[in-house]
Amino acid sequence: MTLKLKRLGSEELEIILATLKEFAAREMPLEKRLEWDREDVCPEALVRSMLAPDIGLHLVFIPEEYGGIGGGAHDVYRFSTEFAKADLGVATAMLAVALGTDPIRVGCTEEQKRRWMTRVAEEALLVAYAVTEPEAGSNVENLKTTAQRITGADGTITHYRLSGVKQFISNGGIADLYTVLAKAPDGPTFFVVERGTPGLQAGKQEEKHGIRLSNTAQVILEDVVIPAENIIGAREGEGIKQSNEVFGYTRLMVAAFGLGAGLAALERAIAYSKERRQFGTLLAEKQGFTHKLLVPNSVRLAAAQAYIEHVADLLDSSEEDRQVEGSVAKLMATEYGNRAADDAIQALGGYGYCAEYEVEKIKRDARILTIYEGTSEIQQNIIGVFRMRQNVKSKGAFYNDMAAEVAGLEHVGGAALARATRFLSEVAVLAFREKLIRQQHAIFELAWVMGEVELALALGRAAAQSGSELLQAQSRIFAAERALDVPVRLLRLVVGSDLLEAGRVNELVAQADLPGAVALQAGALKDMDFVARALTA
Repeated sequence: MTLKLKRLGSEELEIILATLKEFAAREMPLEKRLEWDREDVCPEALVRSMLAPDIGLHLVFIPEEYGGIGGGAHDVYRFSTEFAKADLGVATAMLAVALGTDPIRVGCTEEQKRRWMTRVAEEALLVAYAVTEPEAGSNVENLKTTAQRITGADGTITHYRLSGVKQFISNGGIADLYTVLAKAPDGPTFFVVERGTPGLQAGKQEEKHGIRLSNTAQVILEDVVIPAENIIGAREGEGIKQSNEVFGYTRLMVAAFGLGAGLAALERAIAYSKERRQFGTLLAEKQGFTHKLLVPNSVRLAAAQAYIEHVADLLDSSEEDRQVEGSVAKLMATEYGNRAADDAIQALGGYGYCAEYEVEKIKRDARILTIYEGTSEIQQNIIGVFRMRQNVKSKGAFYNDMAAEVAGLEHVGGAALARATRFLSEVAVLAFREKLIRQQHAIFELAWVMGEVELALALGRAAAQSGSELLQAQSRIFAAERALDVPVRLLRLVVGSDLLEAGRVNELVAQADLPGAVALQAGALKDMDFVARALTA
């Protein structure tokens, strides 16, 4: 069973986004959020009010037949981006609700869904996704939490006894409902555990670097006995499969958080550049400011947004789970969001380092995005292994077909995009044939290049379709960067491995055609000037 939701109409989505913005402006203004951040307090009353009947923001994730709105991937992306722009800590509490209900949506029987999903919708239950453990981390197959069967006189399973410790659980100390992954006799299995069940308790809230407005705590299970009907699904051993089915959606949501955090930081840097004068002129008029701290981040975030929208469209239009695409989106958008937040501190100078200007908080909050819901390194491993397999299996056609699709789009840097994509395809096949992929460093390097190339392709397609001069200039800049960066990075990897003879190295260098890549940089400064003016107008 796949997680398939409908896509909302544009008017309905805009109403939801307007509700979110109004709620944020009214209930969580900057001074309140800074106070909660200083005191390291999760505003539980505020979090619960988001789920109240008059707001009901969690209904976006719940299908209509169970009392929700049932938005699709595109709606989830838009909603998550705006929430992250408002406050990433509070947004994380909402992410936990969505993540916690995902096993129910994909794994439960129809009767179970009507029981649990309807309750989450109607009773405004806070949900927590209790999977991560102190020693297992992201390796969910190394579970220590156990689920022991309890049988009646006739041998029928009547209850389960859960024991173990869960670590870094969002909403862990305040949830009403927990979806807990435990090792049952037939394999990892999800169970629903309600707050107040004897033996279930939360540890103290973690003292965190960022997202201090979210609750993160241990969840301790000591001989927690639950009815057998609280198993998610009809049988044991489906837990890993169920968690894998939702990665495309959940990682897209975290990618949208990275985009939202990056945009929030960039917007503050742009606003500051139009107010701050230095040596007689505004910062917005200085290339040393705009071309270093504004333009590159606007380009990277535009690429991330284009790719996120591409993945959302794929999820909304097919039954495939799109795990790899979700990993690409999550890796790149969260890394780019972090970079934008860091540059915003630099953009504001001393003020950027001060709490009242918020960008330092955005940076602290954004830092978690490359860690939770699968670290950047885990995403690189997934991307490198699976994209390598796809490209080799297709004899290079996987990436070469993408290159052919954009080659003629000169007004968005199509030639540069095609060049970088074809060289990536060639090196990916070479790395497989020469067994370079046995080196984890090679997998990680290839994955990063694959991510940037796929984002560049998405941005090129979006820019060509939109007709936006700003998006087209951003696409040309990003494409030109890839035309030079991809061959240099991949040549360094392959040559540095010492796997190829000198003659084959020379052939590969000639194929990379670095002089041609350099020639494609023509006009880049003009495009950067244009983007800078558009951003600061």
